[in-house]
Amino acid sequence: MDRQPNIDAARAFRALQGGDLRAARAHVLRAASREPGRPDVALLEAQILHRCGDGEQACAALERARLAARHDAASQHAVGSLYSLMGFYEQALVAASCAVELDPAQAQYQFNRAALLRFLGRIEEAEAAYDRALELDPNDHEAWLNRSELRRQTLQRNHIPALEALATRRFSHPRSEVFVRYALAKELEDVGRYAESFVHLRAGAALRRRHIDYDLERDLRTVELIIEAFPASRLRALRVAEPVDRPIFVVGLPRSGTTLVERILGSHPEVHSAGELQAFPEALVAAVERLAGRGGLSREDMVSTAAKVDLRAVGADYLARCAKVAAPRPRFVDKLPHNYLYCGLIQEAIPGARIVHLVRHPMASCYAMYKALFRQGYPFSYDLGELARFYAGYRRLMDHWRSQMPNVIHDVRYEDLVRSPREVTEELLAFCGLDWHDGCLEFHANPAPSTTASAAQVRRPLYSSSVDLWQHYRAELAPLEAGLRACGIDPES
Repeated sequence: MDRQPNIDAARAFRALQGGDLRAARAHVLRAASREPGRPDVALLEAQILHRCGDGEQACAALERARLAARHDAASQHAVGSLYSLMGFYEQALVAASCAVELDPAQAQYQFNRAALLRFLGRIEEAEAAYDRALELDPNDHEAWLNRSELRRQTLQRNHIPALEALATRRFSHPRSEVFVRYALAKELEDVGRYAESFVHLRAGAALRRRHIDYDLERDLRTVELIIEAFPASRLRALRVAEPVDRPIFVVGLPRSGTTLVERILGSHPEVHSAGELQAFPEALVAAVERLAGRGGLSREDMVSTAAKVDLRAVGADYLARCAKVAAPRPRFVDKLPHNYLYCGLIQEAIPGARIVHLVRHPMASCYAMYKALFRQGYPFSYDLGELARFYAGYRRLMDHWRSQMPNVIHDVRYEDLVRSPREVTEELLAFCGLDWHDGCLEFHANPAPSTTASAAQVRRPLYSSSVDLWQHYRAELAPLEAGLRACGIDPES
């Protein structure tokens, strides 16, 4: 057999590892042309083409890999993982299900299939898949948490005894204990055992915080730098710009209702939910590094240089980056919560862009973040004192944007949305320039995938139980309340 394709594939892999995408692409295409039926080469081709931004060709290569490896569980698992990374969850589920059929005793395959079922809203099937994964590997502590989050636990049907037994054991890694503590806190809260719930939540959050390298002062300083770089005089001049309707940015703190509003908008026939796109920060960083002539800039240099770039060019780059994911419908939603950092830049880059900002009661907002175990990001959320100070910084920046750009940002208060969904949704659609559509109130029936922490909740009709949930923990959250007051925030505002 000609060994050259193996050599080309090896060269492609080395180039990919070294970040030389151009060379990786050339080598892998040569390897694939010589042996188009090899699943490992086709899978590598898909990985490289995806990294190069060639989504259509990457999907074609990935489908070749899936068909060529139809009897290989490991290859099907790899294909499913890449499909999922690319955002094609239905195709990912086909491959993941094939892997499970070929090797049903592999716990990781069951876990991945469960996650995909969750993304796609097939909640009962997802729970059964997590059950199977845990039968095969009871020490997969992340699966314990994921299963707990799928539905509201009841007194008759929960996993509390098993989780309590787990919590008494010695863990080989702090991460495992964190998963168990958060799962136990969630299930205890569901059944109304609030004091016990908070004991485990506090323990899990403190353990998580101890293993994060995070400097809150750096984030707070960034807020001040942004305000200095985009002063009132600059922002006020943006109001005369012509409107642009295509993107709708949904911003705010995590767990404030951003996913809910995304689903409402995405249920409109003219709107496509594009998910949490990184396109705007990526386009901005690319422009900053071009102007600076180098990468690896400090945060201070990034902010100061961002104020000097051609933001209209950044807007054009952003729209180009979104072209493929936004294509299905005339409008699209970019729901990246921390885009709130860039509201002024977004308005200058894409004049008239719709920016929807989710607002929630300070104590409810902070508690919702505190009780969420984020897989990445939001390191400020595991300590009540840091959470209060971060929240105050966020409020300061949003107050700056809104005061200097009236009518540019539309606030949606989560509590109002829950209590008066029709009225708030009408106002939301009007702000976005959209006609009324009854389906927006049936967002829970929207079959579109959701990969956020709210993936299970958005499959249910609106419910009000989370609005005042924090009230059960007034004593435990006293440090948070004191911290907010110390920062000049009324905890009841």
